[in-house]
Amino acid sequence: MDYISRFRVEPGSQVDLSKIDASFKDQHESHQHALPEIETYRQQLADLQYLMYAENKRSLLICLQGRDAAGKDGTIKHVLGAMNPQGCKVAAFKVPTREEAAHDFLWRYHRATPAKGEVAIFNRSHYEDVLVVRVHNLVPQDVWSQRYAHINHFEQQLADSGTHILKFYLHIDADEQLARFKQRIDDPARHWKISDSDYSERPLWDEYTTAFEAALSQCSTPHAPWFIIPSNHKWFRNLAISRIVSETLSALDMKFPAPTVNINEIRKKYHQIEKGESPS
Repeated sequence: MDYISRFRVEPGSQVDLSKIDASFKDQHESHQHALPEIETYRQQLADLQYLMYAENKRSLLICLQGRDAAGKDGTIKHVLGAMNPQGCKVAAFKVPTREEAAHDFLWRYHRATPAKGEVAIFNRSHYEDVLVVRVHNLVPQDVWSQRYAHINHFEQQLADSGTHILKFYLHIDADEQLARFKQRIDDPARHWKISDSDYSERPLWDEYTTAFEAALSQCSTPHAPWFIIPSNHKWFRNLAISRIVSETLSALDMKFPAPTVNINEIRKKYHQIEKGESPS
């Protein structure tokens, strides 16, 4: 199965999350069954990120969105953790600071975008400004409704500058979210993850569904596609995302840059040193 085509939101389509099975796991029976494939793609990610860093001509921006407990942190740890931190950074976006709020809504996101050769991961992203802001009526509708176009222009600008963009919505259902909330309560090592907002936002499930569907429908473009990833099974989420990122980077046909020195001369000097001679 082609995961890129299977999970990508086609530009101009209308998303209905109720029709997407959050427990989908393809032909895999279990985590153990999928593990060899997951590890294959993790290794490919490591190799491709190294190549992107060396080539230093383009960058990759990965945006992660989802409901509370959807697995954004887990995705970063298990999938994107395969990458070398030297060329990879993570930005998490919470309530805007006073300085951030004094600028246009995209200012704080633009500052965190990747430089050439880098991979940047947004744990939540600029879409918070058409999700939380919309659901909680933090700004008038005539303000947030214009932001879809602003976001599309922002992403087009990044793409025109050599940044490849992949956006993943981690799709879990209400029962799975509740099960993960329980896991946090039962496991003392997860207590730090619990917040009042987990429970204050839960009654707004339908409102968030509407907001997510609008963002996914209006902002999936050829240069910045959205992917809806079934995420009830954490291991399948890891497999699908690592595979999509790996296949996307592979298709870029990146090349190592030419050496900046004469390799034959360097080889000669190396052998001279190896023999105890002074390099000439």
